[in-house]
Amino acid sequence: MSNKDHITEAFIQLGHFISQFSSKGIEKKENVLHNDLFFDGFKHQIKLAKEHNGWFTQENILFALDGWRSQLSEKHIKDWLNAYTIAQVQPKTVAIIMAGNIPLVGFHDFLCVLATGHHVLVKQSSNDKHLLPFLAKYLEHVLPDLKGKIKFTEDKLEQFDAVIATGSNNTARYFEFYFKNKPSIIRKSRNSAAVLTGNETKEQLEALSEDIFRYYGLGCRNVSKFFIPKDYNFDAFFAAMYKWNPIINDSKYANNYDYNKAVYIMSEFDMLENGFLMIKEDPSYASPIATVFYEYYDSTESLKQKIDSDQDLIQCIVANGFSDTEIPFGKTQKPELSDYADNVDTIAFLLAI
Repeated sequence: MSNKDHITEAFIQLGHFISQFSSKGIEKKENVLHNDLFFDGFKHQIKLAKEHNGWFTQENILFALDGWRSQLSEKHIKDWLNAYTIAQVQPKTVAIIMAGNIPLVGFHDFLCVLATGHHVLVKQSSNDKHLLPFLAKYLEHVLPDLKGKIKFTEDKLEQFDAVIATGSNNTARYFEFYFKNKPSIIRKSRNSAAVLTGNETKEQLEALSEDIFRYYGLGCRNVSKFFIPKDYNFDAFFAAMYKWNPIINDSKYANNYDYNKAVYIMSEFDMLENGFLMIKEDPSYASPIATVFYEYYDSTESLKQKIDSDQDLIQCIVANGFSDTEIPFGKTQKPELSDYADNVDTIAFLLAI
């Protein structure tokens, strides 16, 4: 078997293992490799992740794992990797600096490095440090050839050949300077937006609520802004959001809601709110927690031009019939393996270093 065949099989086994930790329930299954060694341990890591980071609720952790279970199937993995010619490479060490805004946010980069035959050096965010090292150990047990090829560090990165770094706009400037002599993918802050026409169905708007509220809106694929025509009626929008009203019972979310509402009121900003979500007219893409910005558009053509000029600020556009690259309502936090952050093909980058 080639390295690609070995890694494909290891990823499939990882998908089987992850499938036991689902939004529908955590249940130990038969015929999962090394389950006696790892099942209880991963259950404990989920508990630790939840205790360490108040934004990482069990619901959101299991939602993230549902997504990976879906993608780490034989069909999805083969469809993804067969699009590339992955020959035996001279292994390089690729450093990954991960964000920590949502559970396992750097997992895709990690899988890409292993899929291309390179070694990986991971520097995790302190906000998300429990889940990935455990899954890496599982992979090493499934495919012992990976031992010595996966390393995690909390120290200064040293002895690496290329880097994939994700952070804020401020940290990206630091990354660009610090890694200027290395092949790199440097990711800055991005947000996602929706284009509404006023003709959306109740089902589409309810699906949009998933794009807004999942992970408390902390992901770059979360919708933090929407564009609307001049005569837009907000009633249907607010009605569709209502299914998420229990989110206000989360103290961290509620504190942000109260704080941002007080700021808007004291600043005499116009905004609409329903007790757990505020919407405010604003040209920015990045909105605070519990707030979504909106902006009016005159025509779809002028909006397309604006979005095109702002493409470096945007991760996804959610719409129905607006553009060839749009994402359907409700799908932003369910990316495919071939959906690369910032539209930069990570596998192609890794094959070229």
